[in-house]
Amino acid sequence: MEPDQKPVLFAYDGSEQAKNAIRQAGAELRTPRKAVVLAAYEPLGAIPFWGVPAATVPPEWLEQVREQAARTAAEGAELANSVGFEASSSVNDGVRTWQAILDAAEEIDAGMIVLGSHGRGSVGSAVMGSVATAVAHHARRPVLICRPESSG
Repeated sequence: MEPDQKPVLFAYDGSEQAKNAIRQAGAELRTPRKAVVLAAYEPLGAIPFWGVPAATVPPEWLEQVREQAARTAAEGAELANSVGFEASSSVNDGVRTWQAILDAAEEIDAGMIVLGSHGRGSVGSAVMGSVATAVAHHARRPVLICRPESSG
């Protein structure tokens, strides 16, 4: 299958940057095209203390996180559908968010991964880390990182 016939995987967290990434992809990529809007998160099943779980998060909290992720993904799928994609929603958790995104891309054999950048400077990225950077570094398929829209 040609890359432009494979589905697009949108990594979506509900932020303005993620919404912008979907809108930019709708403008730049050929549509209609299948897409999956993924809300990926770290499950927080145990709170580590020096490498040993010190506390366990109650299962009902984990279910609430999963339900919120599902609502977020559904919102993103609605936006993706409005800009020309044939989108569905999905939720995936992982030890690292970027790995959950890559695992989902492999699972659906995505032609491209699209995500927004929060636009932190080099110091902010070094301190906070960057899901977009990690996805781009580790992905075995094209990655489109959409920068925030310029206000000037």
